[in-house]
Amino acid sequence: MRREVGIDDAIVAGWTGRDAAAVEKHIRELEALGVKRPATTPIFYRVSALRLTTATEIEVVGLHSGGEVEFVLLQHGGRMWVGVGSDHTDREVEAYGVTVSKQMCDKPIAPVFWAFEEIAPHWDKLTLRAHVVENGERKIYQEGSVAAMLAPLDLIGRYLGAGDRLPESNMMFCGTLAARGGVRPTERFEFEIEDPILGRSIARAYSVRILPVLG
Repeated sequence: MRREVGIDDAIVAGWTGRDAAAVEKHIRELEALGVKRPATTPIFYRVSALRLTTATEIEVVGLHSGGEVEFVLLQHGGRMWVGVGSDHTDREVEAYGVTVSKQMCDKPIAPVFWAFEEIAPHWDKLTLRAHVVENGERKIYQEGSVAAMLAPLDLIGRYLGAGDRLPESNMMFCGTLAARGGVRPTERFEFEIEDPILGRSIARAYSVRILPVLG
């Protein structure tokens, strides 16, 4: 069923890995690159809901931004829904301040969602996947199970302090996977979530139009 859905608040959850030791290792790796340690893990960045988009092209400033595939949670009509999006982030600004970097780029999402109750019984079987196009060649960029990240109800509970549902008209990006070959700028990004149990997937792709930095 097609419908318009308004979003009041958008949240980007970071450092959502289930393996605390692996999370700490990655934090130290990024600290060595000048990225500040998060205040908490997981951490929940607020971003403008106006940054959410279903467009197939976004505009960014400069050459240092890239996508990240993430499952997204949506509370709408008294139910929770699951979709997929890209937390497109300015990597240069990220070294200055992660919170600021989250505001710099639009956040593409696929315009299709599944009811959470349909996939909750086999949640850890879901797979996230992303491809990029580099030098004309399509390459796998990220791939893995959602089991790498905290489960939805656990994540929501940590965000709210209590409870197992987001406020109505809220959307949350829920963390990402390591990039094969390392995090790098992406100008063409394809992302998807696959449900092998019910035999379906949600996929989306977008390109990046780069605006010049003039001073």
